[in-house]
Formats: sequence, C-alpha cells, structure tokens
Amino acid sequence: MDGEIYQGTAYSGSKQYTQHQVKTTNATGFGAASDDFAERGIDLNEQLIRNKPATFFMRIRGDAMIGAGIFDGDTVIVDRSIKPVTGKVVIAVLNGEMLIRRFEKGFNRIRLIPETNRLAPIEVDPFAEFSVWGVVTYVIHPL
Repeated sequence: MDGEIYQGTAYSGSKQYTQHQVKTTNATGFGAASDDFAERGIDLNEQLIRNKPATFFMRIRGDAMIGAGIFDGDTVIVDRSIKPVTGKVVIAVLNGEMLIRRFEKGFNRIRLIPETNRLAPIEVDPFAEFSVWGVVTYVIHPL
C-alpha cells in the first residue's frame, strides 16, 4: 500500500488487499496468533453497489413510504441501471417533481403507490412529463 498514488474520483474497492497485507502496529512486538486466520473486512461498496457508475445515494424527506420501512431522513441507494417493474420502489420524476413511490404498471396505465394511508395513489396521465429516475435497492436508517 505504500507509494500508491490515488487519483480520480472513482472508488476501486479493496478486493486487491487481504487482511495480511494491511500494515498494523503491534505494541507487544508480535502479532496475535489469530492474525493468521483473519479474513478481509467487509467493504460496503462491494456489498451494496452492483453498478458503480449508475448508483446514487439520496436522502429522503417525507413519510410517503413508511409502510415500506423508508422514513424521513433515511438514505436510499438508487440504481439507475435496473429496469423498473411492478412492485419495486422507485424514484420517479412527475412533472418536474421527484417522488419515491412503489411502481405499478398495468396494461395501459402507470400508478405510483405510496406506503401510507395518508396519501392517495397517483395515476400517471399519459401526457404528463414522467420518467423513472432509478430503482431503490437499499435503505440506510440512522439509529
């Protein structure tokens, strides 16, 4: 790891290093016996992101999806490369406004379904300016 030059904005992951290649300081002068059997740590980028260039993190405001476990202040991971299908939670753009809703596509209609009884489903007009911006893949809750 010494002498590496980090350039660019893309994260390349940590798959190239094992636990044994990461330098540590031992105050006792020798490592623990279990160090020989240590595994590589968990890299959340590798676990949660399938397509790096198409993945975005967004902070949620509002309570439209509390029934799906998405609360005000949560962070969602959105993948723009996944095709929206019925039942998926999506970030949609309707007439210039971004919404998080459950996507429902029928034979000749599209609906955006909230996960709260305080809001009504939205029937997307065929002439409305509408697009699905991305599909939500994970939710991160602060404790």
